[in-house]
Amino acid sequence: MSARSTRTLTLLLAGLAMFGPFSIDTIFPAFPQMAAQFGADKVAIQQTISVYLISYALMSVVHGPLSDALGRRRVILAGLVVFTLASAGCALSRDLPTLLAFRALQGLSAGVGLIVGRAVIRDVLQGDDAQRLMSQVSVIFGIAPAIAPIIGGWMLGAGRWPLIFWFLAAFGLMLLASVGRWLPETHPPELRLPLQPRRLLRDYAAIGANPRFQRLAAAGALNFAGMFLYIASAPAFLMDLLGLGEREFAWLFIPTIGGMTLGAFLSGRLAGRWPPGRQVGAGFACSATAAALNVAYNVLAPAIAVPWAVLPMSLFAFGVALVFPVLTLAILDMYPRQRGAASSLQAFFQLVLNSLVAGLLSPLLSHHGLHLALGMAAFVAGGWAIWRWESSVARRARPPASPPPSGPMIEPGEQL
Repeated sequence: MSARSTRTLTLLLAGLAMFGPFSIDTIFPAFPQMAAQFGADKVAIQQTISVYLISYALMSVVHGPLSDALGRRRVILAGLVVFTLASAGCALSRDLPTLLAFRALQGLSAGVGLIVGRAVIRDVLQGDDAQRLMSQVSVIFGIAPAIAPIIGGWMLGAGRWPLIFWFLAAFGLMLLASVGRWLPETHPPELRLPLQPRRLLRDYAAIGANPRFQRLAAAGALNFAGMFLYIASAPAFLMDLLGLGEREFAWLFIPTIGGMTLGAFLSGRLAGRWPPGRQVGAGFACSATAAALNVAYNVLAPAIAVPWAVLPMSLFAFGVALVFPVLTLAILDMYPRQRGAASSLQAFFQLVLNSLVAGLLSPLLSHHGLHLALGMAAFVAGGWAIWRWESSVARRARPPASPPPSGPMIEPGEQL
């Protein structure tokens, strides 16, 4: 690919990866206004997130195989059309059940950009180049969770909460026009697989039953969940615990985006220079250090306050950005003929966990800063333990005379 084509593809894929997180985070500042209009409590309003994530997770197992059978471009365009219409439906909702129904429709379509976009990267690039592009997309993708609630706050300053969903509809239309103009088809007809439900279920069963897939997917999902716990708890954490206003969500999300962006940039620079396993180990070390500092602050401080309560998020997000691209590419490389299905199943596991975090754990833990900090620490500890397990299994499986690994794949036996 030419440098110009790579830049265009990077921007397109980053935009496609952004509209899913945008749909979650832009409405956070509007929670109090929506609760007042619908006469709902905080737990009920929180379901606008969990319903979205559940439908996102359920549909995630379909996006990838559809793109394997029909082509990447066609599936992305269809998803953007549905997302744009669902966003308009949310804006026009006059009661909570209607809003939840359109949020579910948003979730059914929003995953298409991230899930199919990962397969596009692996279609067009190999080795270290794929890791660099994945990292570049992650740099821009990381901006979404940070600026989305800030944009949501601005929208509330200009009008009421439906304006946020009109913004999402406009964003969907912009992406639809951009993809239609500039995104090429990267999965030609001769490589496509027929869409047969029985074969698809058999493929999913084989991928999901693969112990290595389970370990790689779980390690990345648990590490990310430590950060997502704070994202899902942002309204309670910022407004109730820290006493900030609806336009001050940047206190949490700017440190997060800073760490995510720097980590994704460094991941691209390290491609081909560091063994992938060493990069993953360094990422987990950063996340674990951030979690430990966060727990210590919440234990020792008489009352949590900005900026100290949010600074650990920067280091934690930095670690997540080092871990995520390597583990994702390792999973995709396990199934070169079924990248869409592998990407879908990885996303499904991540989204199911995120749905549980948003719908169950966040309401339970977000009333106390220490509880959130301990939840973060538990997630990163679980992810690190599974990663160590994968490393141990890989070392035992490597033949004694095999050469050292290279490229973005985590080969058996690779040292941290």
